[in-house]
Amino acid sequence: MLGLDVRRLLAVCFASLLLFAAAACSDDAETDKFLVVTTVAPLRNIIEEVGGDRISVIALVPEGTNSHTFDPPPSAVGHIERAQLIVINGLNLELPTLELAEANASDDTPIVLLGDLAVSPDEYVFDFSFPEEGGNPNPHLWTAPDQAVKYVEIVQSELSKVDPDGEEYYRANAERLIERLWELDEAIAAATQTIPEAHRKLITYHDSFPYFAPRYGLEVIGAVQPSDFSEPSPREVADLIAQVRAAGVPAIFGSEVFPSEVLDTIAAEAGAVQVSTLSDDDLPGEPGDVENTLVAMMVENVRTMVTALGGDASALDGFDVGSTWRPSE
Repeated sequence: MLGLDVRRLLAVCFASLLLFAAAACSDDAETDKFLVVTTVAPLRNIIEEVGGDRISVIALVPEGTNSHTFDPPPSAVGHIERAQLIVINGLNLELPTLELAEANASDDTPIVLLGDLAVSPDEYVFDFSFPEEGGNPNPHLWTAPDQAVKYVEIVQSELSKVDPDGEEYYRANAERLIERLWELDEAIAAATQTIPEAHRKLITYHDSFPYFAPRYGLEVIGAVQPSDFSEPSPREVADLIAQVRAAGVPAIFGSEVFPSEVLDTIAAEAGAVQVSTLSDDDLPGEPGDVENTLVAMMVENVRTMVTALGGDASALDGFDVGSTWRPSE
């Protein structure tokens, strides 16, 4: 007859084996899905919406991080090596991640640069944070719904290439998301038209809305952050104060990712309100939350802009910001 200690030891060993087996089954189940590795949260959300439950997505850039300078940790190599598809914004946004992907991805793993496919060189936008002499066009296409539609179409096409069996599923999911984005486009247009014409000007900390603003009759007249992501010089601050005064705008906009005391100085000297809640790649809530979507981020941004500039954002009231994808059958 076995002693009590021996029986306990056997019980512990048996439980450990069960846990190991469960983990192995979980890993096997996970490998049934196509692994897509991407960078920033808006791209992650687009890929999730199109791929639904046929894919697993890993976003390498943590939300609330400067994606322009983010250097992926060594652990990212393992994700890249296992990926069946790598989706990066491109336009020189995530160069360290792109270099890591090119060095470690399997030879048969596509690396897709969304921005490079969505716009041609003659459509590039250069501005204060992204001057033409630097050779880096502004990469923030996803903040404009019409450009986000292009991203959805590209993701749908690329997923269908690596997983042809899911082509119809990806198409259906993409169509629902595209329909939602065009509805958002209409709601944004209605809301921004309520801004007094003299106030339809944006001064932001980071140049995040170069494709968004012109579509809705807004003019980006300046940005605080220089192209090297430093704080502006005293001369640049003085110029911005004069610019805000001359424009007569009631508000200037900061960023959750780039907090800066300089904005307070500019706003106080120019007689404007400083609003620091705009976001370009930090989605509301946490992954899995209803509002953790690109659409929700844009609804919040537009509501903030319109209200601060003296308009009426009620066209966005009740807008559905939740996920659009449906489980596969």
